[in-house]
Amino acid sequence: MNTSSHELPRDTTIVKAGIYPAIGIARVGNSPDAFYFGPEVPDPRPEAPGFYRDANGAIKREAARFRIYGYNAAGDVVAELTADNADIQWAVTLANTKAAWYQFQIALDIPEAAATQPSFLRNLAVADRTVLSIAPGERTIAGRDQQGPAYAFANGRFMGTEVYLGELRTDENGRLFVLGGHGKSASWNGAAAITFANNEGWYDDVADGPVNAVIQYQGVTLPVDPAWVVVAPPNYGPQQKSVRTMWDLMRDLFVGQGSLMAPARPSFQSDIRPIFERLSRLQWVNAGFAAAFGWGGSTPFSDADWMGRLASPSDITREWRRTLFNQFREFTRDAWAPSPWPWLYGDAMSIPPAETPRQNAALSDLQLRFLKQWADGDFIADYDPTAVSPQTLDEVPLAEQPQTLIRAAMEFCLADAFHPGCEMTWPMRQITMYMAPYRLAHQPKNWVEPNYGAVLTPDNINGPCSAQIAGGITRWMAVPWQTDTASCRSGYQKAYDPYVPTFWPARVPNQVLSQADYAIVMDESLPEEDRLRAFARRAAWIRPLGNISYQDQINNMVADIAQVGIVEVREGPKDGLFPAVIEVEQLPPIVAGGHLRAAAEPLSAEFIDVDLSRVEKVRHPSRRPS
Repeated sequence: MNTSSHELPRDTTIVKAGIYPAIGIARVGNSPDAFYFGPEVPDPRPEAPGFYRDANGAIKREAARFRIYGYNAAGDVVAELTADNADIQWAVTLANTKAAWYQFQIALDIPEAAATQPSFLRNLAVADRTVLSIAPGERTIAGRDQQGPAYAFANGRFMGTEVYLGELRTDENGRLFVLGGHGKSASWNGAAAITFANNEGWYDDVADGPVNAVIQYQGVTLPVDPAWVVVAPPNYGPQQKSVRTMWDLMRDLFVGQGSLMAPARPSFQSDIRPIFERLSRLQWVNAGFAAAFGWGGSTPFSDADWMGRLASPSDITREWRRTLFNQFREFTRDAWAPSPWPWLYGDAMSIPPAETPRQNAALSDLQLRFLKQWADGDFIADYDPTAVSPQTLDEVPLAEQPQTLIRAAMEFCLADAFHPGCEMTWPMRQITMYMAPYRLAHQPKNWVEPNYGAVLTPDNINGPCSAQIAGGITRWMAVPWQTDTASCRSGYQKAYDPYVPTFWPARVPNQVLSQADYAIVMDESLPEEDRLRAFARRAAWIRPLGNISYQDQINNMVADIAQVGIVEVREGPKDGLFPAVIEVEQLPPIVAGGHLRAAAEPLSAEFIDVDLSRVEKVRHPSRRPS
């Protein structure tokens, strides 16, 4: 680690340590061997085209890497603790308890939960609940460059079938990294999946659990703040962030609870700019966002001229800023209208629309507070269009590295909609889940969870939403995750808009720029109109799953998680007619005669999506708050 320009605190006596990030995110992938490390800074540089697949087109796993920092008595960071200066033994437990947990119907912490179907136990007919939990136990690891079968979570079982949940390794400095499963899901009796979240008899290989360490430093055993690891589905939009991220949600939670302080005045660069930039960036994963906020759109916020105007606190543009602020949804004002920003479905989404403000999502209270101050001109005008964010953790000052790791991990997780979500869901907004900001509380080893009964109700969530056990975070999610990923789309009410609102475009794209259309855009010998038409055209991301029945589509996603595209960054044309940077769908190579050939566009961009307005995902008898 380069610390030459990092000023150390005067007191360099290390008395305690902490593991960072506090919640690490790993992601499954069907590549047998290839992997990469998840983001360690909030704005990492884009990877080269093809980076996220192996040579056969399979998706690489994303590893969650953990580091340990030593603190003095005042709480200042003194040093990173590695194999160079400390003896570290890591301990991790992974579990998948989805099939033994309760069905997902709706977030149980909102008023609509009282008027929705009850959340019964999944697989209620199975008396021995232990056979439904994949719980291989704890693994420990120490030293440099360690890996091997002894560190694999490979002996957990579902209905008697062994399920691999991942493994531990260490890098050359003795830092821990966790690899998850290979995206394998199945039913114990071969039954097909039929719904988005509660498929009986099914398992998948996502997981979560505690991360601990025993540290000997200069002959002293240090107290250590523990961490957690969550193994999530793949990231099909690796450069994308939702308008409200999990970090935004948590920050709002801790500021509201009083354990974190918010700045008196927001920074444009850090607090305001990201909101507008993310709206624009979603142009690469949703056609509605492209038309409104993207290149050539009605409000192209990421355009340099637009961003410069947004950054100015001038009184002359105060009313303009206010009109933009008023476009953002406020629950008490906007009810279930779909038009206010950020055009994302909410926790109580239903078709036809539920008569509730939670039909669609809003930004956090803190984000809206910052935007109101921005509209009034009461913000720090620190916009720097030439600023380049740190591209690696080594570029971040030592004192800022722990919080940078937290923010990097959580900003690439979603907070809307919790229906149920991609990585984590609604319990993450319960303050009782945490021991400190961003850090989950742990139950003691060998603690036995009480029986909550056959049905989990809104008045009985305090127990499971307290200190956590392995498998406690991912159990609230869909089983298997592929059926939910294949179900979450956009523009369910085509008469209103075929593209917005949308569910999770930052992780599960809706409409993308295909490789074939990108080739047309890049060909400067073609007529300008043809290139513009190709740029405006967006292909349905879901089309590799087939223009067939809904049940066929969700089962096709289970069969091959790599057949859909990964949206990656490419260079734009040099003639100035298009953006300098474009994000393009990358499909896997096509196998012909047993040999790989260059990836092509095997599917028509014309695709009539299957009507999902009547499937269980969005069709509910009642979503009105009682």
